[in-house]
Amino acid sequence: MHTDTDRQVIEVTALRRRYGSFRSRTTKSATTANGTKRPIGTATPTGFEAVRGISFTVARGELFALLGTNGAGKTSTVELLEGLAAPSGGQVRVLGHDPYRDRAAVRPRIGVMLQEGGFPSDLTVLETARMWAGCTTGARPVAEALDMVGLTARHQVRVKLLSGGERRRLDLALALLGNPELLFLDEPTTGLDAEVRRETWELVRRLRDQGTTIVLTTHYLDEAEALADRLAIMHRGRIVASGTPAEVTAARPARIRFELPPGVSPAELPLSVPAAATGRRVEVRTERLQAALTELLLWARDKQVELVGLDARSASLEEAFLDIAAGERGELAA
Repeated sequence: MHTDTDRQVIEVTALRRRYGSFRSRTTKSATTANGTKRPIGTATPTGFEAVRGISFTVARGELFALLGTNGAGKTSTVELLEGLAAPSGGQVRVLGHDPYRDRAAVRPRIGVMLQEGGFPSDLTVLETARMWAGCTTGARPVAEALDMVGLTARHQVRVKLLSGGERRRLDLALALLGNPELLFLDEPTTGLDAEVRRETWELVRRLRDQGTTIVLTTHYLDEAEALADRLAIMHRGRIVASGTPAEVTAARPARIRFELPPGVSPAELPLSVPAAATGRRVEVRTERLQAALTELLLWARDKQVELVGLDARSASLEEAFLDIAAGERGELAA
């Protein structure tokens, strides 16, 4: 990863996006110079605010993942970064420009992989790529782009005959045609099998290592954990957690799971190990994983107890995300 963080490729400050308008409401009146009274109105916001004053930066050569529960505001945020709409409030700077007002300066320097490309179904893979290259400033050779995503052998196949995973790879090839400085990847591995998904991860890493700045949105939390240098988790239009994957997960306790053999009660476990049991199945949540595991193993040795299916691990990004999602359900039920 490049370490040139002096120049931020993306700078987002107090960003807001509202769907809807404002309605006027008369609250008081003022007396004019000729003695008549004039009503004074105030603008009251209506509609739905999808993005509520978020701020973050993305450094050059960084892979930044934007995650969130359904309806959290991810898509609305990315559309503002791509210059597809103007913000309702706050500021966005992409490559030093306002991406909406200065679209002509920004667009040739970015690549966008949408969730679905919507290509003409009767064109072949090669014809589609050539068509797209004709609309792209400084396009790399079409054959090179197709080779990067493993579609060379399928270049004469019509788009309508491609599998879902192959269409995703074509989407990625077209996003890469312009040698983008900044690449937006929206759910890049949806529909890919495990092997191709891992190959795509390696391609994304190579692009990052070569200096491409990448903004990733994904529902695969293991993907964000494996690829992201930093990430932000959105919830109801706000960023509720951010940092490196390790920093985000560090705030959650580690867990130890095992099953006790018949005749051994969870009440016999060391009192200093905070355990919850369902029958013989036990789960320990702790912020001191090594110490708790050591104490547990020493107890099991001394008591000659086998901890069946012992599994100990630090908190995962998935667990952090599920905690946030569970908080959302709790808010809705309250």
